[in-house]
Amino acid sequence: MRVAILGAGSIAYGNAALLASLGHEPVLWSPSGKSGQSIVAGKPLSAMGSLEGTFKVTMATSARDAIAGADAVLVALPANGHRMALDAAAPHLASGQIVIISSHTSFSGLYIAKKIAERGLDIPVVVWGTTVTAGRRTGDASVNVSTIRSKVDIATIPASAGARGLKVCQELFGDRFVERSDALAISLSNLNPQNHLGIALCNFTRMEHGETWGQNENNTDSVGRLLEALDAERLAIAEAAGYKVRTIREHYNLSFHVEPGPVGEMARQLAARGNGGNGPDSIDTRYVLEDAPFGLHPTVLLGKLTDRPATLHQAGIDVFSALYGRDFASENDLLDDIGLKTMSLAELKTLVRDGWSTRSPQ
Repeated sequence: MRVAILGAGSIAYGNAALLASLGHEPVLWSPSGKSGQSIVAGKPLSAMGSLEGTFKVTMATSARDAIAGADAVLVALPANGHRMALDAAAPHLASGQIVIISSHTSFSGLYIAKKIAERGLDIPVVVWGTTVTAGRRTGDASVNVSTIRSKVDIATIPASAGARGLKVCQELFGDRFVERSDALAISLSNLNPQNHLGIALCNFTRMEHGETWGQNENNTDSVGRLLEALDAERLAIAEAAGYKVRTIREHYNLSFHVEPGPVGEMARQLAARGNGGNGPDSIDTRYVLEDAPFGLHPTVLLGKLTDRPATLHQAGIDVFSALYGRDFASENDLLDDIGLKTMSLAELKTLVRDGWSTRSPQ
C-alpha cells in the first residue's frame, strides 16, 4: 500500500522504515521542506535498534504530491504542527483514502474530520493512543528505532467505520491494534503528556544545561510517585466520562514488557536493560512545547467537563509557563475551531462517536 506520511522527524522516519520493511510504499513529506534532502537525492533510509536495515523511501516536495494516489495518510509529527499539516493536506484528500493520526492529542482527529465533512468526502479518521514506533532521528536519512510497540489502542471517527479503520491499520502494521470505543477513549488513554510533564519538570536543569542523562534511570521513585498522581487524575476523568482506560503501570507492562509494580521500579527495570534512551538535552523539547498546550491543556478541559479537576496537570502548565515566560494554554490552535471549550460532555461524546454528520461542521 502507498502511505503518505506527513512529517519527517523521528516518528515519521520510524514509521517509514517499518512500513518499507513490511513491503509498503511510504512517501514522506517534510512540512518545513528542510528535512530529507539526502532522501530526495536517492539515499535510502537507514534504521538501527529494534529495526535494522536500509529501506527505499520517497520524499515528496508537497502535501499534494505525497497524498496523490495514497491509500492512507499518516500524520506523524508533533501536535504543534498538526494544524498546519492538516490544513495543507485537507484540499488534496480523496474519498476512499483513510487518515491516521499518530498519536492523537488535542482532538486533532476531530479537526481533520471537520475539514473532511466540509468537503463531503467519505474518509474515516483513525486515531492512535500512542505511536507504533519510538526512537530518535539520528541524521537526515537515519533513525534509531528504540521500540516497536506490540499493542496500540485505536478508534475511528465515525465509530461506524471502525472495522474499516482497523483493517487498514492491520494491513499496514500487522496485528498490534486494540480497538477502543471512540476517540475520547483514545485521548484519555494517551499517557505521554502526563509522563513527559513529570520527567521534564523533575529534570529541568539537566535539559537546560544540555546534559546527557538517562531518562529511565532518572525516573526515580519520587518522579514515579508524581507520575502515578498525575495518572490518578486522568483515570478519575475517564471514569467520570464512562471509560475504562489503562493505568500507567499497565501501559509500562504492555508497551515495554516489564514486571508490574511502582513506576519507579518499572523504570529501573527498563534502565537495567538499556531501554528508553536519553532524556531531552534542551528545553526546546516536545516534552513541554508540544505536550503542555496540546496534551495537558485538553486534559484540564476534560477535567472541567467531568467535574474532576486536573489540578496537577494545571499546575504543570502554570509552572512550565512561568519557566518559559509564555502562556502555553493559549498556544493550542485546534480546540477553538473544534469548539471543545463550549461543548457539554454529552455533545463531545456524540461528536467523537458520529463525527460531524449530526452536527454542522460550520
